[in-house]
Amino acid sequence: MNHRPSHHILTLPETEIFYREAGDPQKPAMLLLHGFPSSSHMFRNLIPELSGDFHVIAPDLPGFGFSGAPPPDRFRYTFEHLAEVIEQFVEALGLRKFALYIFDYGAPVGLRLASRRPDRVTALITQNGNAYEEGLSEAWAPLRACWENPTPQNRAALRFLCAPETTRMQYTHGVPDAARRIAPEAIALDQLFLDLPGRAEIQIELFQDYRTNLALYPRFQAYFRTRRPPILAVWGKNDPFFLPAGAEAYRRDNPDARVVFYDTGHFALETHAAEIGEEIRRFFSVSVSDWRASAAPQASD
Repeated sequence: MNHRPSHHILTLPETEIFYREAGDPQKPAMLLLHGFPSSSHMFRNLIPELSGDFHVIAPDLPGFGFSGAPPPDRFRYTFEHLAEVIEQFVEALGLRKFALYIFDYGAPVGLRLASRRPDRVTALITQNGNAYEEGLSEAWAPLRACWENPTPQNRAALRFLCAPETTRMQYTHGVPDAARRIAPEAIALDQLFLDLPGRAEIQIELFQDYRTNLALYPRFQAYFRTRRPPILAVWGKNDPFFLPAGAEAYRRDNPDARVVFYDTGHFALETHAAEIGEEIRRFFSVSVSDWRASAAPQASD
């Protein structure tokens, strides 16, 4: 059994997708979707925790990590388009059913996919993956200003979100004893990719488009309410961007949702991967009674 990830490149019509894969393909699939400014590297400690029970697949989104990053004049950097590419990725791998682990940007990407294809998704694990207005902190004010008035000056003002000090803050804010607990190479790798030519422009396109995710929150919430997917929210309670209220709100539309808070920040897996892995295994054993029957690695209909 392969508990260590292997690394692959899948060529799709518009770009290449790098992904990490581990576990037995005959076991239930779990798709891990990362956020900003990270990549599938953020799952490096979680994948060994899950790969004994799941077939784990973690892609880098287009424009992130080791995936292709075509310039914005050749690729639409919108969350809708990212979701379309990930749906192509899922189809190319022949994943008929899978659980979704969503974090940060991975939430609006994954929830677009889940709400469109609800029969595919066996469960949702949301780690600081927001779907409610009350989950957005005041740190979103500069982005809201740009959404309301997308002048070149307001767009350029968002470049601070790609600066080294911002990347470090995202990893360390709200983390007790951060200097000891946060792996410096995670920060360095994210910044390395952000500093590549053209990557800041890609991120500004996505910053501007993030407003479309808020417009879809009612659709996502209707999906939680009507389809009742099993939901586990594992949340760094000191996240400067996504507040604990965003985790609690999942219970409003799905009262059976389980919400667990950790005394850490945005990147909860940097400090609590073992605890979150244990919580996921417990959640599936209790709340997803037929989850082992969902493996069936067949191509979709």
